[in-house]
Amino acid sequence: MTQPPPDRQRGHGQPPASEQHWDDLLSGSAPPGAPVPPPRPSTDTGLPEAQRAPRTRRELRELEQRRAAEERAGRAGEHPPRPVDEPDHAHPRHHPAGSTTRPTPPHADAADRPHGQHAAAGSPYDAADAAGRRPAPESAPLPARTGIVAATDPLAADPFAGLESDDARPSRADRRATSSWELEEREREPGRRRRGAWGCLIALLVLGGLIAGAAFFLQGPITSLVERFQPPEDYSGSGTGEVVFMIEDGDGGETIAANLEEQDVVASAEAFIDEVTGRSPQPTFYPGAYRMANQMSSEAALDALLDPENKLENTFVIQEGLWARDALAAASTATGIPLEELQAAAADPQALGLPEQATTVEGFLFPATYTFGPDVTAQEVVQTLVDRSFQALDAAGVAPENRWETVVVASLIEREAGSEADAYKVSRVIRNRLDPEQFPSQLLQFDSTVHYGTGDDTVVTTTDAERADAGNRYNTYVHPGLPPGPIGNPGDVTIAAAMNPADGPWLYFVTVNLETGETVFSATLEEHEAAVEQFLRYLDENG
Repeated sequence: MTQPPPDRQRGHGQPPASEQHWDDLLSGSAPPGAPVPPPRPSTDTGLPEAQRAPRTRRELRELEQRRAAEERAGRAGEHPPRPVDEPDHAHPRHHPAGSTTRPTPPHADAADRPHGQHAAAGSPYDAADAAGRRPAPESAPLPARTGIVAATDPLAADPFAGLESDDARPSRADRRATSSWELEEREREPGRRRRGAWGCLIALLVLGGLIAGAAFFLQGPITSLVERFQPPEDYSGSGTGEVVFMIEDGDGGETIAANLEEQDVVASAEAFIDEVTGRSPQPTFYPGAYRMANQMSSEAALDALLDPENKLENTFVIQEGLWARDALAAASTATGIPLEELQAAAADPQALGLPEQATTVEGFLFPATYTFGPDVTAQEVVQTLVDRSFQALDAAGVAPENRWETVVVASLIEREAGSEADAYKVSRVIRNRLDPEQFPSQLLQFDSTVHYGTGDDTVVTTTDAERADAGNRYNTYVHPGLPPGPIGNPGDVTIAAAMNPADGPWLYFVTVNLETGETVFSATLEEHEAAVEQFLRYLDENG
C-alpha cells in the first residue's frame, strides 16, 4: 500500500507551504516578488489519464479555452467564475469532457518541471515573472498567444464545451474545421446562394435551348448522312402468300424493281437493284407472268424471276384503267392467240351480254390476273373477262340497268383520280358539273376524254386546237354531259366511288404533281386557275 507523502502526513491533510504558495500564485493573492516555490509534487500518479493534471502545451491551451468559456457563462448568469487555483477537492468544477485535472504551474523552471513538460510560449505567467508582477486575475480576459486565437473572440470559444463525455467530444481537427465552416457561413451573403442557383438554372435552360436548336437544324443533314451509309431496306425470307407479277415487253431492271416495290414484293427498289448488279453474269429478264410472294427478300425475288418454274404460261394481268385495245394485246401475248381473233370475238358486245348502249367492250374487261389452259379459244378469253366485270358490278350492288352509266363514270374516275381518297372527290365533281343548277354548261372539261378520242394516252395535257375540236365525240370541252362511252376499264375502287361520291362543293380539280398524284380541288374558278398555274410550273420544272 502506498503511503502519503511526509508533508501530507505532517499537515494532517493540509497542503504544505509550497503548495499553498502555488495556490496563492494561481489565484493572484501572492505578494509581489514572492519567491517561486519548488515544483509541486504530482499527486495524481494513480489517477486515470483523463483526470491527471495537464502536462503539455495542448492541455494548458485547452484548459484556458474551457476557463474562458466558463467565465462567459458566469457573466451570463449560468455559473459564477471561480479562481483557477481552487483545489479540486474543495469545489467540484464543471470541466468539459468530464476532466477534473489542474495544471502544473506553467512558470516553473525547465529543470524543475516533470519530464516532457514545457511552458507555453507567450504564457501570461512568464510575462508576469519577467515584469515582476503577478498575472491578471482569472476574471480578466486572457491575452492572445502566438498561434492561438484569443479566448474572448466569440469564434474561438470552444463550441463543444457542453458535451458530456470524452467519447462524444470531437477531435481538435474537427473543431478547427467546424470553426472555419461557421466563419465562412457568417461572412457569406444570404442572397448569394439564391442568385447562384438561379444563374445555374438559366445557364442550363440556355444550354438546353442551344442543343435543341442544333438538333433541329442538323436533323436533316444527319439523317441523310446516316441513310447514305446504311444499306437499303430489305425483307428477309421467301415471303408469304401469292402474287402474280408481270414483266412487260421492254421493261428494264429499274422498271422491274420499281414495280416489285409497288406491289410489295420487295421492300425497296434499291435493294433489288443492288442484288441484280451483284450477280455475275448479269441476269436476263423475259416478259410474262411470274408466280411471286408478298414481302420477299431481294435475293429470293430475283431467284424467283430467274426460275423457269415460276413463269406462268397463258397468264396475263389487266391493269386498272387500261384501254381495251391494250388489254386484248396482253391476252394475245400470254395465250398465243392472234390479236385479230381476240378483236373479232369482242366485236359484238351484245353477244357478250353488254348493255345495249355499248358499241365496244371498253369498260367491261375487268382488271385482274387471268390464267388459261393451252387449248383456250379467243371467245373464251373475251367472255371470261366480261363475266368478271359483271361479277364486280354485282358485288358493288349495281343493278343491271345501271351498269352502263356506272361504268362510264367509273372509267372517268379511273383516269383522273390520283389516289383512292381522291376517287370519291372526283366522283362528286362529276355529279356537281352534271347538275345544271350548280354548273349551267354541264361541261366536264376532262383532258382524259380528249385523249381517248384522239387515241393518244402518252400525254397529260391538251392543246387549244384539241379542246376546240367538236369532231372528237369524247371532247368534253365542247360536248356537255358524259362521253359516249367508257374511256378505260375501271376496277373495284372506282366502281364504289362512282356509286358513293364524297360530299363537297367542288367544281374543279387538277393534278399538280404527276409523280405523287397530288390533286387540288376547288369550288371557284379563281381557285382553280391558281392551281392550274401551279401545275404548269411543275411541268416547266420537270420538262
